[in-house]
Amino acid sequence: MEKEFNITGTCIPQMHYMVDVSNKLKETIKLIDKGRYFIINRPRQYGKTTIFYLLNKQLKNSKDYLPIKISFEGIGDVVFEDEESFSKTFLEIVSENLLLKDEKLALFLEEEINKVKKLKDLSSAITKLIIKANKKVVLMIDEVDKSSNNQLFLSFLGMLRNKYLLRNEEEDITFHSVILAGVHDVKSLKIKIIPNDEHKYNSPWNIASDFDVDMSFSVEEIGTMLDDYISNKGVNLDKSYFSERLYFYTSGYPFLVSKLCKIIDEKIMNENELKWEKVYMDMAVKELLKEKNTNFDSLINNIENNKNLRELVKKIILDGYEISYNEDNFIITMAIMYGIFKNSNGKVKIHNRIYEQRIYNYMSSLIETTSNLGFYNERSKFINANGDLDIKKILIKFKEFMKHEYSEKREAFLEDDGRLVFLAFISPIINGTGFAFKEVKGGDEKRFDIVITYNKNMYIIKLKIWRGEEYHKKGLIQLGEYLQQYSLSEGYLLIFDFRKTENVSGEMNVIDVEISGNSKKITEVYC
Repeated sequence: MEKEFNITGTCIPQMHYMVDVSNKLKETIKLIDKGRYFIINRPRQYGKTTIFYLLNKQLKNSKDYLPIKISFEGIGDVVFEDEESFSKTFLEIVSENLLLKDEKLALFLEEEINKVKKLKDLSSAITKLIIKANKKVVLMIDEVDKSSNNQLFLSFLGMLRNKYLLRNEEEDITFHSVILAGVHDVKSLKIKIIPNDEHKYNSPWNIASDFDVDMSFSVEEIGTMLDDYISNKGVNLDKSYFSERLYFYTSGYPFLVSKLCKIIDEKIMNENELKWEKVYMDMAVKELLKEKNTNFDSLINNIENNKNLRELVKKIILDGYEISYNEDNFIITMAIMYGIFKNSNGKVKIHNRIYEQRIYNYMSSLIETTSNLGFYNERSKFINANGDLDIKKILIKFKEFMKHEYSEKREAFLEDDGRLVFLAFISPIINGTGFAFKEVKGGDEKRFDIVITYNKNMYIIKLKIWRGEEYHKKGLIQLGEYLQQYSLSEGYLLIFDFRKTENVSGEMNVIDVEISGNSKKITEVYC
């Protein structure tokens, strides 16, 4: 069977190109060996199900352990109506799981099913099961989010917690280890379980140990997947380059890493081609950002469904606000749980550059669909005869657009959305051929840098608000240094100027800036 890059469901080594996650498994097994109860709570499509599969496989091959891997997904809500239905269904699921591993234990549970009426009876059945198994039984429950908003399921977790505490006091016998997997951290899940839209916090799992295993892929781990690919398909590629670039764009988000590789392998490469060209990386990023998928749908929906989160995202990616990570802040921890944010050295950041770009595209699209941009940004007007972008024409036309469309409400609008308007303006011009990435710098200047690649050329545009002559001169030097970094001789500075003085707003100047003995030509435009 020919392998492929997998982006849905469980990754199987015989079927899919996989990262070597042996170190992650090793750290997880250490928790199991210690008899810990814990939760693998990570964002969707982050490798939880695959880790469960590999854990189950490894434990099955051990003479000391008996793993039971189950899920309540797809069984409907009827089983949660009363304790008897739930208890019987739980034993049925466990019995089915054990049938191929230990038929005697499976048959034993089938007999117990007729005896259970309440959770207390289920507790007794679990004790008998552990005694008969004569092994360390590990219960693994996947997709707990499907059940975690149900009071009966929480009562079940509370029963397991009580048995765990009694076990430690040598007053009961129960599962050696219990592992839950889902997006939410059940220890502090905010759930709706009572009427009238009231909410409360429940802690049915406050016995859980921290699960600190990093589930994202490092540069080195991404390299192991590429090794698998190279070995299996005989493809020639610069492993160091692609490993680093994949991490650069994705911050190791498993779904995004595999998705980009899949796009290169299945959509960009020709059928008989056996080499990855470096240009394929940016081509794959552009292709990914154009497509609609459930991962991106969840990203945007989670942002739009929470006004406070939406405002925080906007502050971070547009204004460069430095927000300190605080695990008691529910908005921050929720966004990290969903994979929108990450904790980067104590600061809250958007998880990865792909997500940043997707959010930019979404926000600028909202501007584009509610303005008269189409009268100003017809693509053909800004492309030279050789196919290159004419950035000066773009800036001049944008200045004209701002004068006609936002002259009266310019200041109030631009303080919040001026940069989004510019992104919306250039989007239809560069889409399909070009690509833009944004970097935000915080502090007093509030700089917003756009790096555009188009027709194999690179253009750097710095967007900033006028904050005085001193900061303006500093901004010119910084742009010159930025150009030096990319070995470019020309750059562009777009200044949103709210001064009321005439003959300032709307000016266009070309300035030479000396950087390390090299002259950099900077075109500055005032809006």
